[in-house]
Amino acid sequence: MVKEFYFKGKKLDELKKMELEDFTKLLPTRKRRTIKRGFTEAQKILLKKIDETISGKRKKPIRTHCRDMIILPKMVNMLIHVHNGKSFVVVQIPKESLGMRLGELILTRSRVQHSAPGVGATKSSSAISVR
Repeated sequence: MVKEFYFKGKKLDELKKMELEDFTKLLPTRKRRTIKRGFTEAQKILLKKIDETISGKRKKPIRTHCRDMIILPKMVNMLIHVHNGKSFVVVQIPKESLGMRLGELILTRSRVQHSAPGVGATKSSSAISVR
């Protein structure tokens, strides 16, 4: 039996039917104030693209630089290409990420992997076996 998802005591279907104003009352203060202040132009364009995708008018994938966009209920289970500073990374938005920002789902820094000691390394570091 699959456990049902709840966000602040509300099911996902209820959240999708809610008005934006009612949904913001469920968010923490900082995010509530951000939405109350109004969306930026780039965020408005992203919301327009999401609405077009939901209605079926848009076939192309959604690409955005808006890492500060708060994830709303209508964005759940969508594929969005979010820019990480170098390239666009595809994200399928899970329902557990409601209220988070898009940038929290994408890493901007890759892990550094060093191979062998470089030029000018000390004698002790060059003695380490290279695998």
